[in-house]
Amino acid sequence: MQSLSLSHAGRDIKAGLVVYLVALPLCLGVALASDAPLASGLVAGVLGGIVVGLLSGSHTSVAGPAAGLTAVVATQIGALGSFEAFLVAVVLAGVIQVGLGVARAGFISSFFPNSVIKGLLAAIGVILIIKQVPHLLGHDNDPEGEMSFQQPDGENSFTEVLAAFFDVQPGAVLISVLSILVLVYWDKIKLLKASPIPSALAVVLGGVAVNAVLRAMASPWVVTGSHLVRVPVSGSASDALRLLAWPDWSVLGDATVYRAALTLAIVASLETLLNLDAVDQIDPEQRRSPPNRELVAQGVGNIVAGLVGGLPVTSVIVRSSVNIHSGVKTKLSTILHGILLALSVLLIPTLLNSIPLAALAAILIFTGFKLAKPALFKQMWADGPQQFLPFVLTVLVIVFTDLLVGVLFGLVIATLFILRSNLRRPLQRVVEHHASGDVVRIELANQVSFLNRAVLEHAMREVPQGGHLLIDARHTDYIDPDIVDLIRDFVAATGPALGIGVSCIGMKDAYAPLNTGLRFEGYSTRDLQSAVAPEEVLKLLKNGNERFLAGKLLTRDLSRQMSSTKLGQAPLAVVLSCIDSRAPVEQIFDVSLGDIFTIRIAGNVTSPKVLGSLEYACKVAGAKLIVVMGHTLCGAVTSAITLKANQQTAAEATGCEHIDALVSEIQACIEHVPNASELANVDRLHELVDQTAALNVARTIEIISSQSRALRELLADGSIAIAGAMYDVGTGRATFLSE
Repeated sequence: MQSLSLSHAGRDIKAGLVVYLVALPLCLGVALASDAPLASGLVAGVLGGIVVGLLSGSHTSVAGPAAGLTAVVATQIGALGSFEAFLVAVVLAGVIQVGLGVARAGFISSFFPNSVIKGLLAAIGVILIIKQVPHLLGHDNDPEGEMSFQQPDGENSFTEVLAAFFDVQPGAVLISVLSILVLVYWDKIKLLKASPIPSALAVVLGGVAVNAVLRAMASPWVVTGSHLVRVPVSGSASDALRLLAWPDWSVLGDATVYRAALTLAIVASLETLLNLDAVDQIDPEQRRSPPNRELVAQGVGNIVAGLVGGLPVTSVIVRSSVNIHSGVKTKLSTILHGILLALSVLLIPTLLNSIPLAALAAILIFTGFKLAKPALFKQMWADGPQQFLPFVLTVLVIVFTDLLVGVLFGLVIATLFILRSNLRRPLQRVVEHHASGDVVRIELANQVSFLNRAVLEHAMREVPQGGHLLIDARHTDYIDPDIVDLIRDFVAATGPALGIGVSCIGMKDAYAPLNTGLRFEGYSTRDLQSAVAPEEVLKLLKNGNERFLAGKLLTRDLSRQMSSTKLGQAPLAVVLSCIDSRAPVEQIFDVSLGDIFTIRIAGNVTSPKVLGSLEYACKVAGAKLIVVMGHTLCGAVTSAITLKANQQTAAEATGCEHIDALVSEIQACIEHVPNASELANVDRLHELVDQTAALNVARTIEIISSQSRALRELLADGSIAIAGAMYDVGTGRATFLSE
């Protein structure tokens, strides 16, 4: 996390100015909508900027009085009987928030679904657009800070817009149209974009200037009264202090104040965590704000706010979004906006009261379009119903109710999708083809509830008699007690009674006693080796390579296999392959300990010692299949071709006297490659290498069958088979030459 820095002061000052201009009417509007003194909203804005800004770990979030708290604040003021009594609840709520931060309760922010957070952002964008349209047209009956669908004046968001079209003020329309044009084209004109003046400040100054010109012309279009910012004006510092309210500590004996404090703390903390997560998502630098530190910062801010007559503060998405879209780099912007609020209210309230609300509405509408871009809706639609429905329902419910109700509804919908997913797929059933036989592996979901009992029991009983069941809980975090009892009974009684072997792995913590380990023989045994035919062994290797390609390797207990095979082995096959590090035989064919012999030699060539190893593997140890496996881009083959082309021996080229024995075996194949001379150029060398490697496999097979009488006899009576294969080091596929 960045510390407070002056290295980006220019950008932060611009952002702070814009946030200040937007925050000023919002602070007043929230206070008005909350049935609280106007000064309390300004105090909260100042403290949210300075106190919370200094303590917060976020460089983008802006705190202040929140529109989402207006209904709660108004209700609690009414319940407590006075604003002074309400301030005591604000102080206590701040203490609770500090406690939540110290207790690290901010972890709950990790559980907000992405679709709901994006829905929150889009909903705020839609609300900004809807709520500011009346101000664009000069119809300013609703409070600037009122963000709920139902308004205190009896109107709602849509009826207010409709009424605005029958109450159009030409001066406001003129200012708003000019303001939007400035915002749209400011960054498209190179000279203006490079200027130190942010577009939002130009809009405000322009709005004031246009209105001044209209006033000088005595135009009937001049914007006055409720169409302008309305800051309380005080003649002196002492007058300003008289605007403040102080807490009435006599209510500390009333239980109502503690209920109010708890309500404020919970609602403000939830709104803060939601907004913090949302703001982090739209931060261009994708910084993560520490939620626990934010709770402490907000708590301290609310303690101070309650002591000096301010409304409760939270992280506010509107101001934070404006902050980000204004190019903020550090929290200097947030602190500066709080300082500007304090100074301007004290020093230039009359000047502030000349700012047309239409100009500020244009800034907020511009921000709203950035938050609710059509591209966002299109992206969420493309992500499927599991993402789109929680997203769009969150948007709709927030727009038609308020922020917290909408978010809670979105969380419920997202949770229902999760539950539906678990009900539809409480488990995954996979049949694993082990060398010793088939194993039915049931992979449990992350959360397994009692609702999944019937599906799980049916899947377990579907395992054929004499088969083996593997219950895999490696990706499971929670198992309902009903499911635990079902598994325990199946392991101890039901499975044995049905002739089904049962293994359990991956059970964590309290469920760990259910783990049995793997009770099936996931490796080749002497009985299996005796019963299996060479063709079946070849099929096992092919299936193993398919699993390797798909990344679906068999479940094994290697430590148990080591213990079981320590006194003997019964491999099914012997594979003669190259020493290339990219061609690990056991992994390529997904075989286990004791399943195959491996002979690795550069270029997979043969020799008397290699033949002796093959004879031992098949004649003495009982392996049923010989596989000679070459591979693409083989270094040994490449060297053989290069040396032959340069008419050099390996000893001459490398100084290694023993490599010639390998190279000469491979070089014998080159003359049999069609058009070898044409392929020997640089562009087609790889093609020549791969064709030569395949011929080398065939030649090795021919040598094995012609030079070993013991192996030739086993081949003749069908006791063993021999196959050639080419392994592609780029794709992982082993292609048998007969294919």
